Amino acid sequence: MSYLLEVCADSVQSAIAAQEGGADRIELCSGLVIGGLSPSPALFREVKRNTDIKVRVLLRPRFGDFCYDGYEFRVLRDEVEMFRDLGADGVVIGILKPDGTLNMEQMEELVQAAGGIGVTMHRAFDVCRDPIEALEQCVSLGIDTILTSGQKSSAWEGRELLRQLADRAGGRLDILAGAGIGPGVIGKLAEYTGVRSFHMSGKKVVDSRMGFRREGVPMGIPGFSEFEIWQTDAEKVREAKNNMKKV
Repeated sequence: MSYLLEVCADSVQSAIAAQEGGADRIELCSGLVIGGLSPSPALFREVKRNTDIKVRVLLRPRFGDFCYDGYEFRVLRDEVEMFRDLGADGVVIGILKPDGTLNMEQMEELVQAAGGIGVTMHRAFDVCRDPIEALEQCVSLGIDTILTSGQKSSAWEGRELLRQLADRAGGRLDILAGAGIGPGVIGKLAEYTGVRSFHMSGKKVVDSRMGFRREGVPMGIPGFSEFEIWQTDAEKVREAKNNMKKV
């Protein structure tokens, strides 16, 4: 039985570490500390130059909800086309209406723009109104993967819904369990839910190389240190991959 390990990465170094650890695929983004935003074309190209692993690109124009205005939607559509043309193996997208249902019209347009490359429904799924309805809508759109924590803060907490989703999907699309995924939880999640695909960051906190440090001047969200760098740890990825082989 085949398993898949996807690692979310927002730097070239993290993408290299994911490959070294044995990941099957990267979800490339920027701004992972705030849940991930669209990466730049330059970052994508540099990752492709330095790895030979499959890359799906997360497309999210801003932090916050998944209900987008016309400007933001056009940005998303252009990014889908751009990364398709740059050689991405897939895109990771999700748009909701104000009532919590999938925005089927906009999603269908993005799927068509993807032109046959892989499409993952990202964790907008975890804040939608009706996950079973949304799953069936994703199937109808031709989406091949749903990234989800089972609508909880971690996949283990959401294990009941993950099991329901895996049963309901019946192989029509892939349920990719994400949030709180580490080497220790993969085996029991796989056994309990029947899910065979897992999404993790495997992050470690690396101390900044800066010797001179001007403290108390936040560049973004207050409370986040400007001198801590989040990076993927190849050893955590390798341990997770090895645990998958034991299931």
